[in-house]
Amino acid sequence: MLADLDERFRDAVQKFWDSRARQQQRQVDSGRIDAGTRGAVTGGAQMGALEVLLTDVLVDAGLDPSHVKVRAALELPGYYRPEKKWDLLVVVDGQLLAAVEFKSQVGPSFGNNFNNRTEEAIGNAEDIWTAYREGRFGKHLAPFIGYFFLLEDNERVHTPIRNVEPYFPVDPIFAGASYAKRYEVLCDRLVLERKYSATCLTLATNSTPTKITFPSPGLAFRRFAATAEAHIRAFINGQDHAVS
Repeated sequence: MLADLDERFRDAVQKFWDSRARQQQRQVDSGRIDAGTRGAVTGGAQMGALEVLLTDVLVDAGLDPSHVKVRAALELPGYYRPEKKWDLLVVVDGQLLAAVEFKSQVGPSFGNNFNNRTEEAIGNAEDIWTAYREGRFGKHLAPFIGYFFLLEDNERVHTPIRNVEPYFPVDPIFAGASYAKRYEVLCDRLVLERKYSATCLTLATNSTPTKITFPSPGLAFRRFAATAEAHIRAFINGQDHAVS
């Protein structure tokens, strides 16, 4: 693992906030929108530093940098749809080794966005694993499928939310759960149900310097990166044995 992983992760998260601020300001200066958040949302490329960091982790594990895709050629075939664009792919000699999603949610709206993110995460996982089962990626070992989520850390995401239960009670784990807790349950269960190989839930304040926390050690970036790294090392070691 990279010796400066934690420091570089903090820097990458800070760059996420800095990028959002620059994109929003450019939109405001151009006069196209007001000083809301839409300019930051539509600017794109905010996760670039995080993608570079994970790429460096995989390269440090022995992967050829040319096998990691983060800007172009990111489409993979699906089962329920022709293709889906991921945020980071690792493809070696016609074999899919890894596919990773980098997602975020920033206030002020959290309610509807939580449901949308949940449906998106589950749907993407179902689609890619079914495509894998159907041989869309060849007859190879299962790939690493990762889900990284950055949630703005503020008072609102820790406020208990009342559930609407007109007919049936919700799962007790969601009783009074805040949005931060709901995302924690989501990320835990995505791995528990084998929808993803690993998930990371990062809570970060929109400040300079940003303050970063993880709900649990199992959802920390170091654990996420270590799981991806181990998958790549296992593939490389397998290649070495096959050659010898």
